[in-house]
Amino acid sequence: MTELPRYEYVKLADAIAADIASGKLPQGAALPGERAMTDLYSVSIGTVRRAVVELRKRGLVATLPAKGTYVIGLPEQAGDAPEEGEPNT
Repeated sequence: MTELPRYEYVKLADAIAADIASGKLPQGAALPGERAMTDLYSVSIGTVRRAVVELRKRGLVATLPAKGTYVIGLPEQAGDAPEEGEPNT
């Protein structure tokens, strides 16, 4: 079975989420502005805007009007370390 193609905004959101997970964009870091991201990722401004909406839905970023978009969380990973107080098996 062939895999369906992904939308460009999802690819961009995944790339930014990977930068967040790797620490390249740490918690509290500001994302580049929309115009800067269009140049950086060679995509349209509409794609950038949809990617930011997707990242907000994932709980990774928050946008403050007239301030910018900031990293607020980390992507959830399967197989994360157990929570404090849980046995480590």
